[in-house]
Formats: sequence, structure tokens, C-alpha cells
Amino acid sequence: MRSLRDFASGVGFFFQGLGWMSRHGRWWLFGLIPAVIAFAVYVAALILLGANAREVAEFFTPFADSWSWADLFRTLVGIAIFLGGLALAVLTFAALTLVIGEPFYERLSAEVDPLPGAVEQPWWRTLPRSIRDSLITLFYVLLFTVPLFFLGFVPVIGQTVVPVLGAFVSGFFLTVELTTLALERRGVPRKERFALLRRNMGVTLGFGVVGFLLFLVPLVAIVAMPAAVAGAALLVRTRIAPTPPPPLPPTTP
Repeated sequence: MRSLRDFASGVGFFFQGLGWMSRHGRWWLFGLIPAVIAFAVYVAALILLGANAREVAEFFTPFADSWSWADLFRTLVGIAIFLGGLALAVLTFAALTLVIGEPFYERLSAEVDPLPGAVEQPWWRTLPRSIRDSLITLFYVLLFTVPLFFLGFVPVIGQTVVPVLGAFVSGFFLTVELTTLALERRGVPRKERFALLRRNMGVTLGFGVVGFLLFLVPLVAIVAMPAAVAGAALLVRTRIAPTPPPPLPPTTP
């Protein structure tokens, strides 16, 4: 029961981010710009992939040249390649958007999650580290999702268990990406960030899974991205790494 409550709490933090953004329309408007740019990049890449999926399938299946059903097989492989590219786009959308909009999203996270006395670093100093951490996270994403992709071709399991596992894996790593800004401002290194999220797995999955499902819808992904950053900041501030209360004033004897 506690796990379910934590999962529901994580979902709630995402919608708290939506509520915060709805009360701060100017921040939401500026937050849409990096998301629109990232979306345009992915649309162009997916159109290119879709137009050449058959050729890519032929390149990877030379062994099927003599098969009587080679055309059907390569058509299915081409569809699988495109779907794999689509899944990868969803998984990396947040990371690319955060890189493109690094200066803005840092300010947004600080606005939602003010830390008294925090020293804010210039974005050009944090950008290389953010790119490196995103690439490491992408490696872990592929480590889990590539086997799930091939398991998706297994009858029954591929249409029932695998999509659920994929949503949970994708949701976890989406939360990793979105909470990076707030945790970095607390001086939490990458390995410790992973450990913190694993210790709060229920709320982490709740937040990430609802975000992942929303990001599957193209236009919703653009609108939801600033809210996801705001919600992640609230999640960190409240549950993952709560901000300590200010010290009490000294009492007079």
C-alpha cells in the first residue's frame, strides 16, 4: 500500500508542476521555446528515418536476400526500426530540451525551488557536465530498453509485460533527467542522485511514468516540458532532498 501511495504522490508532483506553471504564464511561455526547437529536430529526424527505413532494413538483413518472404520480413524490420527511433526520441526528448534550454530551465528550477545562500554557477560552466551526464544516462537507458525492444517481439509477453516494464524504466530515467537541475544546485553528484532516486523509487516512478506517457503525445510533450521541470523541482524540494528549515533565531537569556 505504501508503494501505491508513493506512486500516486509522484503523479501528484507532476500535476503540482502544472499548477505552478499555470500561475506563472510568462515562465511557461519561455519554457516552450526550447521544447519547440527539440520537437522540430526530432520531427525532421523521424521523417528522414521513416523515408529510409526500408533501405536501413535491407542493409541490416543481407541474409534475407534469398528468402521468398524477404519483402514482408524487411517491411516488418523497417517498421520496428522506425518504432525504435520513435521510442528513443521520447526517451531523449527531455535531455535534449534541457540542454537546449539550459540557462532558462536553471532559472526556472531556482524560481520554483529557492535555496537560501545557494551559489548559482553560470550556465556555460554547467553545460558540459550536463551533456556528459545526459550521455551516461542515455547509455543506461539503452542498456535496459534494447533488450526490452527485442522482447517486444515475443508473443503475449511482448504485448503485455514488456510495455509496462518499458514505461517504468523510461519513467525512472526521465525523472533522473528532470531532477538533475534541482539536485545539482544542492551539490549532489551524479552517482548519489541515482541512489537518492532509487531510495524513493515509488514517488520517482509515479512522477516519471506520468511524464513519459504525456511525452508520447507530441504536442502535449511541448506544453508539458516546462511543467515537468517545475514539478521535478517541487519533488526534490519536498521528497527527494528536502530543503532544511532556516535556523531559529538565538533566544535571549
